[in-house]
Amino acid sequence: MKYVIADLHFDHEAIIGFSNRPFKTVSEMNQQLIERWNASVKNPNDEVYILGDFLIGKSGKRANDILQQLNGKKYLIKGNHEDYLNDPLFNLKNYEWIKDYYSFRYQKRKFVLFHYPILEWDGYFKSAILLYGHVHQTRQSFFENTLGYTAVNVGADMIGYAPMSLDNIIDEVNLKESEL
Repeated sequence: MKYVIADLHFDHEAIIGFSNRPFKTVSEMNQQLIERWNASVKNPNDEVYILGDFLIGKSGKRANDILQQLNGKKYLIKGNHEDYLNDPLFNLKNYEWIKDYYSFRYQKRKFVLFHYPILEWDGYFKSAILLYGHVHQTRQSFFENTLGYTAVNVGADMIGYAPMSLDNIIDEVNLKESEL
């Protein structure tokens, strides 16, 4: 199974207020993010694409610790808060790969993965699905109206703080497509 999530913001105390997250402390948030991840991603061969902003901070050791608690194979699309990658203590093997942008085909649909929402993407006119984060829930109606139904904000705040399967995303996009 393939999953996706953006903007986990582990160890980011201010994100609780900024995004109105339902957690009292950063410790509670971190624990809930880990538990919800592992409740969704059960198989060690499941693939999870993290679309940036995994951890706030510069500690590679801390990033290692959290990543090792999460089920599945992890892939990173870099966001604007990946400072821990520069720490010599960070183990790059915690990710299968690290990229800025990635596209692939799955279940006869093209997917484009990027941390940021963009106006057009490869395959835009052929119903390719853009998965993005970065904006949390701010200006969501603007992005939905501007980018269209094949752009999906998969920020943790938008999808229940757990990775979402690509199958569920396809179902949602197909439903919106059928309503046109």
